[in-house]
Amino acid sequence: MTSVTELVGKVDEKACLDILADMVRHKSYSETPGERVLAEHMANVMRGMGLEVELQPVVGERVNAIGIWRGTGGGKSVLFNGHLDTNPATEGWTVDPWGSVVDDEFIYGIGVSNMKAGDASSLCAVKTLIDNGIRLKGDVILTYVIGELQGGIGTLQAVRAGTRADYFINSEPTDLQAITMHAAAFTFIIELEGVTRHLSKREAAVDAIRAACELIPELGDMTFSDAPTAEHRSVNRVHVGVMHGALGRDLHEWRPPQVADFVRLKGSGRYGPGQTRENALADIQKVLDGLCERHPGMKAKVFAETRNDQPTMPAFAVDKDARIVKSINAAYEAVRGEKQPTGAIAPPAFFGTDAGHLWAEGGMEGIVCGPGGRYNTMPDERVDIVDYLDMIRIYLITMTDICEIA
Repeated sequence: MTSVTELVGKVDEKACLDILADMVRHKSYSETPGERVLAEHMANVMRGMGLEVELQPVVGERVNAIGIWRGTGGGKSVLFNGHLDTNPATEGWTVDPWGSVVDDEFIYGIGVSNMKAGDASSLCAVKTLIDNGIRLKGDVILTYVIGELQGGIGTLQAVRAGTRADYFINSEPTDLQAITMHAAAFTFIIELEGVTRHLSKREAAVDAIRAACELIPELGDMTFSDAPTAEHRSVNRVHVGVMHGALGRDLHEWRPPQVADFVRLKGSGRYGPGQTRENALADIQKVLDGLCERHPGMKAKVFAETRNDQPTMPAFAVDKDARIVKSINAAYEAVRGEKQPTGAIAPPAFFGTDAGHLWAEGGMEGIVCGPGGRYNTMPDERVDIVDYLDMIRIYLITMTDICEIA
């Protein structure tokens, strides 16, 4: 019988890079027709490998590509999860975002880190096993989903349609670290109402912009009062990303000689498993109340922004001694000869990922671990080739451990 060590050595590096490069050449911006085109492409690739394949309806014309490599029976199953939709390419690129440029160190492209390299890693791990005549006892389920950038609607639909396994691996970019906890995400809006005066009498005004400038760093230093452990507190974060200030609720900008009496801030918050959005908002309101005490006449309130058609990303956690964690830890050590960094590690612990839906809605035990991360969401987005190839090897070993070779 071919050993796992021998199988790891049989990974066809050029073929695996070609598969990833082909995915990068697909312009699969979120909520565009290209997203479906890539899903159909992935379905065709999996069908060609002999997997059971479904284009799973999500909403409108949007579909997930689901592939199942059936086992012979008697083993545990593992589900790999990753999204196909990408952020848009920004200014500042020096290579073609869809050119699949490869040099001695990196493969480049929009979405290659977030997260086509992760998707290709699980696909190539299965392909390597199949090409070498290996059968597993348990099923391997590949879920290449859409709409992660809309709160994970693709994965949520997959779970609700019954797509489940004993364990899961979400392939978000973690630089191959094993993330055992990440935060839930929410969006908030803060409104500050001051008192306007002409600049000649600004001493009598309550300046909403000045108050906002004082408030923003205070919010940035926050953690929430319901964190049960230091590790939970480590994934708490508040960030203000948008500020509009001017006159009145309509934010009139044509009278700059007057003190601004209205500011609207928009930001995002993160909290850990077992913590609540309601408590986070209450803690933010306490900070606003303190601001109002320091600025008599100021009024301030915070509320959550919600969209009926878009879910929010729940938090995720798994015990560091869980079966799937120990399995991927051992696979990492076998490939790299060192212990795998494991825990609520920043920055991935601040991500919102589909692992939250797989854990909270699907009730599955899993881990977040994927290639890429260092050069994510930036011009010339790229992934270290060695990390991508090692991820394939780590996934392959984990599949054989969890599902067992028949």
